[in-house]
Amino acid sequence: MKNNKFRFNSVYCAMLVAASVGAHAEEATNVSSNQVEKEVEVIQVKGIRSALTKSAETKRLSDGVVDAITAEDIGKLPDTNLAESLQRIAGVSIDRANNEGNKVTVRGFGPEFNMVTLNGRQMPNSSALQSEGVSRSFNFREIAAESVSGVNVYKTGKADITSGGIGATIDIQTAKPFDYDGFTAFVSGKGIYDTSVEKGDSVTPEVSGMISQTFADDKVGFLLSASHAERDSHTDIVGTDGWVRNRSRANVDLTAIDKTLNPTQAIWTPWTAKTEQVDTERSRQNAQAVLQFQPIDTVLATLDYTMSRFEQTSYTNRSAFWFDNPSGSANANGTLWNPRDQDDELNFWAWEYFEKKENDSIGFNVEWQATDTLSFEVDIHDSTSESNPDGQTAETLANLKNPSGSVALIGADFVGDIPSIIVNDSNIPGGAYNKNNIVSDLYQKRGYSMENNIQQFRIAGKWENASTDSALTKINFGAMNTDYTIDTRLSEVFSFVDIPLNDLDLSFVPLGSTANQFSGSDKLFPFISQYDVNQFIDIVKAQGKFADPNIKTNGVTEETFAAYVSFDFDTEFNEMPVKMNAGVRYEDTDVTAYSVQKGVVAINYRHGQELRPVYNDTATAQELTGSYTRILPNFDVNMSLTDEVVSRFSYSRTLSRAGVSALFPATNINARPGGPFNASQGNPNLLPITSDNFDLSLEWYLDDGSFASVGYFKKFVENFIGAGTENRSINDVNGNPLRDPSVNPRPGCPDASDIPNSACLSQATDPIIVWEVATPDNLQSREVDGWELNTQYMFGDSGFGAIANYTMVNSDESFDPYNFDQTIALTGLSDSGNLVAFYDNNGLQARIAYNWRDAFLLALGNEPTFTEAYGQVDMSVSYEINEFFTVSVDGLNLTDETVRRYGRFEEQLLSAEQYGPRFTVGVSAKW
Repeated sequence: MKNNKFRFNSVYCAMLVAASVGAHAEEATNVSSNQVEKEVEVIQVKGIRSALTKSAETKRLSDGVVDAITAEDIGKLPDTNLAESLQRIAGVSIDRANNEGNKVTVRGFGPEFNMVTLNGRQMPNSSALQSEGVSRSFNFREIAAESVSGVNVYKTGKADITSGGIGATIDIQTAKPFDYDGFTAFVSGKGIYDTSVEKGDSVTPEVSGMISQTFADDKVGFLLSASHAERDSHTDIVGTDGWVRNRSRANVDLTAIDKTLNPTQAIWTPWTAKTEQVDTERSRQNAQAVLQFQPIDTVLATLDYTMSRFEQTSYTNRSAFWFDNPSGSANANGTLWNPRDQDDELNFWAWEYFEKKENDSIGFNVEWQATDTLSFEVDIHDSTSESNPDGQTAETLANLKNPSGSVALIGADFVGDIPSIIVNDSNIPGGAYNKNNIVSDLYQKRGYSMENNIQQFRIAGKWENASTDSALTKINFGAMNTDYTIDTRLSEVFSFVDIPLNDLDLSFVPLGSTANQFSGSDKLFPFISQYDVNQFIDIVKAQGKFADPNIKTNGVTEETFAAYVSFDFDTEFNEMPVKMNAGVRYEDTDVTAYSVQKGVVAINYRHGQELRPVYNDTATAQELTGSYTRILPNFDVNMSLTDEVVSRFSYSRTLSRAGVSALFPATNINARPGGPFNASQGNPNLLPITSDNFDLSLEWYLDDGSFASVGYFKKFVENFIGAGTENRSINDVNGNPLRDPSVNPRPGCPDASDIPNSACLSQATDPIIVWEVATPDNLQSREVDGWELNTQYMFGDSGFGAIANYTMVNSDESFDPYNFDQTIALTGLSDSGNLVAFYDNNGLQARIAYNWRDAFLLALGNEPTFTEAYGQVDMSVSYEINEFFTVSVDGLNLTDETVRRYGRFEEQLLSAEQYGPRFTVGVSAKW
C-alpha cells in the first residue's frame, strides 16, 4: 500500500514551540548556570522524564550544538535499535534495511559524511555484500541498544573531537563500573514476535545482562555486560532491476512526452519486472568487559574490551523476466510505463546472502590529576572489523528459465504502487511454470572478505584557571595519531551453464498461498519458484562446470597526525553570562592505496547480454599515494539572555574523507553488446570534503525538563567528489586497445562455453571499444542550510509529556532529472520530523512515536535511486512491578508501511518492500 506522505506545517510547528514556551513561562524558576550543573550531577536516570531532563541539560550546557539520548535506566535505551533511537533527535534521520534502522543521516548528510565513535574512539567497519561496496559508515544494527548508556550527537565541530563528520560526530557511550555505587546487576529477557515470518520462528529470543562490582574500598571496579539476540523475518519485494535511458526507442510511442521538460525525448525502459520473497535469519552477540583501577585519588586507569558478532543469512526466490526489446508508450516524463515484449521467457532466481561480521576493540585509558589546575589523559585503542573472515562468499545466485522465445508475450503496467504483471504462456504446452519447460541459465558467486583496523593514540591535557579575576577559565590541548588500514578481497564468479535439472528440488508456490503482504498481489506473477541455490551450485560442480573465481585485491592505509588547542572563557555582557570556546585543530594525512589484479587479454562475446573480459594468470600490484593537510578552527559562544533563555552561535570547519573504494587505483570494466561500455579507476589523491558551518539558535529551558528551541544552520561545502568521465580506449596486457567482437560476430558466436571460443574473442579486425572511464575527483562546492524546530514539554506532575521536532534542509543545487550530465548531488538530503507522546507515573511508562522522513536521493550512479517519503508508528509500554522487576511491550511499524524506492521519476519503481509489524515482550530485573 502506498505510504501516506506526512508533512508538518512549519507555521504550526512555530506556533507549537511558542505555545509550549508561553504555557510554562510563569512557572519557570530562576536557575543559575552553577545551580544547573549541580542539579545535573544528582539526577537519577530512571524513567522517561529523568532521561529527557538529563538530555535537555546536556544540550543546554554544551559548547556548540549537541543533542543527546540517555538511557532511562540500565538496559533501557528508548528503542530496541540504536538507530531508531537516534532518529528521534531533530535533524537525524535513518536508512532502513530489513525493517530496522541501520545507518544515519544528519542534517541531510548521509552515513558516509558522519563519524561514529565509541567512547570517543573511531570505530572500524567492514562489509561483505558487493552491493554495499567499501564504506567507512558504521552500521548500527551490529550493536545492541542494551549495552549503551547514552549517545551524544555533536552537530558542530570542536578541536578536541575526532574529525571525519560533516553532518555530525556521533559518540556512543557505554557503562563503566565506577558509574555505579558498589554492586549492580541487570538481566533482561525478551521475545521478538515478527508478524511477517513465513519460514523460521515467528518468536525469537533476546537476552542481555550486566554485572558490576567495586572492590578494595572502591579502588577497583569490574563490569561485564553481554547480550544475545536472534531474529527471523520475511520480506516481500516487487520491482525492477533498474531503468535504462534510450536503450530501445524503435517500438516506443513518444507522442505523450512533454518536450518542454524533455526536449530530446529521452525515454527510460525497465530492465526487468520481478516479484521476490526473502526469508532472513539473524543472530547478534555483544559483550564488554571493563576493569577500572584508582590507586590514589588523582589517578584513574581503565582497561576495556568490546566485541560484537553479527551473522545474517537471507534466502531469496524470485519470479521475473527481462525486457530485451520492449514496445509501448512513454508518458510525459519519458518513462515507458507499459512495456511489452514478444517471444520471450520467464526467469526463476534463487539467492543466498551471507554476512558475518566480527568486531573487536581493546583500549586503555589513564586520567591523571597532576595538580589542582592541571590534568592529563592518555588513551590507546586497537580496533578491528572483519567481514566473512572464513572466506565464505557473501552472495550466491542462480537462474532458471524457459527456453528462449517460448513465451508469447511478457509485459507490465507501471501504474500505482506496484506494477501489473502480464504473462501469456499459451505457446508452451503445459505452461511456463511446468518443470519440463525449464532449463538452466546461469550462476554467480560474489562478495567481499574485508579487514579494517584502526590504531589510535591520544594524549590530552587540561589547565583550569583557579583565579576568578580572569575570563579565561580553561585551556584544552592534545595530540592524536590514527593509523587506518583496510584490506579488501573481492571474489567474483559468473557463468552461463547448461546442466540437467533432474536432481534439482524445484517447485512453484502460488503467490496467494504464501504470506505475501501486498494488497495487490493478485496483479503479480501467479507463482514463486522454490529451490535451493546451493543445491544448484552442487550440481554445477558435479558436472565439472564450476569456474574459478576472479579475485580483486585492494587496500588503503591512512596515517593521520592531529594536534589541537582550545580556550574556554566565562564573562558577562550587560550582566548577561557569556560562555565562549575557541579552538583549532591541525591534521596531516598520508594516503597509500594499492590494487592487485590480473591483466585483461581480450574481450569474450559469451552471450547476447554479456561481453566478458578474459584475464591472464598473473596478478600484478599497483600502488599510488596522496597526502593533504587541513586546519580546522571552531568558535562557540552562548549567552544567557535570562535564566531560562540561551542564545547560541557556532562556527566550525569540519571534514569528511573520501570513500575508500574511490581511492583504489585498479581499473574495472563492464560491458554489454552494443554498450554501454563503462570503466572506472580510483584516485588516492582525492582531497577531503570540507565544510564551513554556521549555527545560530535560541533555546528556552524550563525547570522540569521542558524546553523549546529554534535553530538555523548553514554549511559551505567544498571538494564534493563526483565522477569525472573521459571517453577513451583501454589497453590489454600487450598494450593494444580492447576491441568489440560482438559488432560483426563470427560464426558460432556468442558462445557461453567454459573454455573461450577463439572465434568469439576480440581480434585485430574488430572495432576499438571507446570506454566511458569514470574517475572520482574533487569537482564542486555546495551550500546547505536548514531550520531545526524542537520542543519538549512536561505537563506538570500529571506524568504526561510530548516531543515534537521538525527539520527543514535545503541545498543550492538539487538533483535535476532532465540533466543527464549531472555527476554530483547530495544524497540523503530531506526534511524529517517526529511526534512523540509519553506517560511516566506510578511505575507505568508508555510512549507512542511517529517518525517521518521526506523523499531523498539514496544513490547517484548511471541512473539515480530515490527513497520515497516514509512514516512509521512505534510504541512502547513498561510497568515496574516493584523496585526489582519490570515488564515491557514494544511495537514497531504498527501500520505496516511500505518502503518504496524509485528511479529518476516516481513511476520508475525499483522496489516496494513490506515487512509487517514487529513486537517485543520482555521482563527485566535489576539489583
